[in-house]
Amino acid sequence: CPPPPTTPYPQTKTTTVPLQPGQSFKFTVLETLDRIKEEFQFLQAQYHSLKLECEKLASEKTEMQRHYIMYYEMSYGLNIEMHKQVRLSHCTLYVCKQEGGEWVDSHTLKHSARVISCVHFYFVS
Repeated sequence: CPPPPTTPYPQTKTTTVPLQPGQSFKFTVLETLDRIKEEFQFLQAQYHSLKLECEKLASEKTEMQRHYIMYYEMSYGLNIEMHKQVRLSHCTLYVCKQEGGEWVDSHTLKHSARVISCVHFYFVS
């Protein structure tokens, strides 16, 4: 995108020709019309470049919002997973304390029932 001009209107050649006796006023009117036409074309070009810049920014905004939603969903999923892991570690600690602090064979029926009830308590309720 080109930098904005330093003046609001393009520099035009302003040559003032003194009117001679009998010379019509049309020359200065045509000059004025040409200047207005140049200014209008300049403003049209500026409008077009600003419109393109606005569309580009709107596109970037949409992309940024899409990324924000994606990262938010990832963060939310990680937060839920972290809480599940904390619950599981609490459950494991609870089972270990119930067994008197000794590690027991995980295949025993009694131990399996406690693990299932603990997991059910922490994850289902």
